[in-house]
Amino acid sequence: MIRSIRRAMSRAIHRTVDLSHPARSPLGSSVVNCVSYEDGVRQPLTGSPEEALRRVRRSGRGFVWLGLHEPDQEELARVAALFDLHPVAVESALRGHQHPKAEPYGKGLFAVFRTCGYVDHEQFTATSDVVDTGELMVFTGDDFVITVRHGSHGSLGPLREALESDPDRLRQGPAAVLHAVADRMVDAYLDVADAVQRDIDAVETAVFSVDAGRGEAGRIYQLKRELLEFKRAVAPLDRPLHTLATRPMPTVPLEIQPYFRDVAGHLSRLNEQLASFDSLLDSVLQAHLAQVTVGQNEDMRKITAWAAIVAVPTMVCGMYGMNFSHMPELRWTYGYPFALGLMALACFAIHRGFRRNGWL
Repeated sequence: MIRSIRRAMSRAIHRTVDLSHPARSPLGSSVVNCVSYEDGVRQPLTGSPEEALRRVRRSGRGFVWLGLHEPDQEELARVAALFDLHPVAVESALRGHQHPKAEPYGKGLFAVFRTCGYVDHEQFTATSDVVDTGELMVFTGDDFVITVRHGSHGSLGPLREALESDPDRLRQGPAAVLHAVADRMVDAYLDVADAVQRDIDAVETAVFSVDAGRGEAGRIYQLKRELLEFKRAVAPLDRPLHTLATRPMPTVPLEIQPYFRDVAGHLSRLNEQLASFDSLLDSVLQAHLAQVTVGQNEDMRKITAWAAIVAVPTMVCGMYGMNFSHMPELRWTYGYPFALGLMALACFAIHRGFRRNGWL
């Protein structure tokens, strides 16, 4: 894979790449946007990204931000050749399914974030999807930021607009964009967590309601599975954020590190919240299973009570069905009504006793 990427990068060096159109280009439809910034101000594209990158490097006070969405190998290789990206990082961005991380490659930095989105549903069932995940890779250098997004979540259009409205932040360079991306990812996690909490509250209310059904276990298990998927996207990000906040990293100046510490703090609180969700679901599941057990015991007591009541006439009928010649009251005129009355009286007495004890 790395050798094929190197060959593609070598071929791409000799090609002219024109990304002047914000949404379409000869590089492929995966290009979302390509903009240069100088002194925190967005610059109009007057030529190819090569010229924009050359102009930024000549002025020494700006950077280029290129956004891609699910590029193929050839497209990403041509971008890698233009910005001199490390082949190992390029392979990771192309292959996807990466854990959150932040790793230096030469003078640049490669970061991976998991994107999350809440799946809306009219009514939560045992087969409902709750959390949908994707990936966002960020290449940063001294004068460029490249974002590669996989999946339907994590669009950076609103983030780009918010940053462009604050030139002071963009003036801090690619590290400011990286921090903004991390902050936006954690904010999206918090939104998903709020939505998941509403589903948990709904399931909890249903479990402890008077007419709670025995099918709630399926919904609880589904929530636990979706919560596990959510935790797999969120929890591993703690270490990369801690690394960005405390250790010297390429393209991340010391004055930006406190901002990453703030994002790491928000993520830590989110992880605690998810742990509480997991504990709450365990408690709700145990309570539901206890309710099911109590309901089954109630059913067994009712069955036992009715079986005891039916046993009395069964015993009497069984005795008189033996056909012996010398049986009490066998030739008495009122023997049959007396036997029926005796059975009814015995059944009534047993039924009343069970009702008093709460079995019926």
